[in-house]
Amino acid sequence: MADTKSIGKRWEDMDIDVLVKMFKELNMIELAPVSQVCRSWRLACSDPLIWNTLDLGLLKSNFIPTRASPYIWVNERSDRRLTQVLRIAMALSRGNVTCMIYHYNLYMNDEHLSYIVERSPHLKRLVMPAWNRITKAGIRRAIQRWEKLESLTMPAIAHPPYILEAISRSCKNFSELKIMGTFDVYFASAIASSLPKLKVLSVRCSIISKEALLLILNVMDNLEVLNISHCLLEGHTAAGQKQVFRELDHSICERASRLREFFHCQSSSCTTCRRMIKDEGFMRWYQYETWFWRQDEVSSLDLGDYGRLFDEDMSKRLQD
Repeated sequence: MADTKSIGKRWEDMDIDVLVKMFKELNMIELAPVSQVCRSWRLACSDPLIWNTLDLGLLKSNFIPTRASPYIWVNERSDRRLTQVLRIAMALSRGNVTCMIYHYNLYMNDEHLSYIVERSPHLKRLVMPAWNRITKAGIRRAIQRWEKLESLTMPAIAHPPYILEAISRSCKNFSELKIMGTFDVYFASAIASSLPKLKVLSVRCSIISKEALLLILNVMDNLEVLNISHCLLEGHTAAGQKQVFRELDHSICERASRLREFFHCQSSSCTTCRRMIKDEGFMRWYQYETWFWRQDEVSSLDLGDYGRLFDEDMSKRLQD
């Protein structure tokens, strides 16, 4: 009887494009053992198509608010969990990450940030976590290394110039900024001074002063897109009393007309606007849907659905 042994390819001999398509369906924890099978599988697990975006938007720290700086206390198990996730992600991605997304309640420290910076030199977009535990020197060093950075989503801070100045010095292609928090004249002045070539600015769901808004519209000649949707617009009456304006006046609309896109919403029928009023301008994101903070009317800043590399099931497995 003739030998009828079938001749087939071994798993390690499969086409790399086929492997990448298969592995794109796995999350980070599942990819780790798969990458150890053989050299070709490890190469496929590190493909840029898989690691273009590292979305850790479901990973949060377990913390307790405190009265003293840094105003939170994070337990050691939470830090170890973050370290574990970063080690897996950075080892598999092999420097191919160009977009990083972190939850606003993820409290990393300088050591975490330094570990990321050294292993993601081509970063173009960063959705920044809370930086209560990150020092000025730490964020300056990070921005200095991320010369290709083009887009940043950041919490509002009391003294923004040092960050914006660092971006101005190191990131020549920087063009998009989103601020999650209060936007006052001091912040607007820092942007106008350090980032005059900024093209996209979003301050949605914030308290924004009328003076700050007019400053941006008057001096930011290169600005093309501005989003102030669902903001509480504060100003002063003729008598000097502070007031929340429910509608944009003619001076703002006239100046905004030159923009390519101007997003604004102050509607009583809008769910997000009602939430802003209820929260008195300080959006309590944790009270609402887990995806709510990821939204933006500017398409290039909208984060969409949760990333596949760090899904909800994986998040639950890593909870303390």
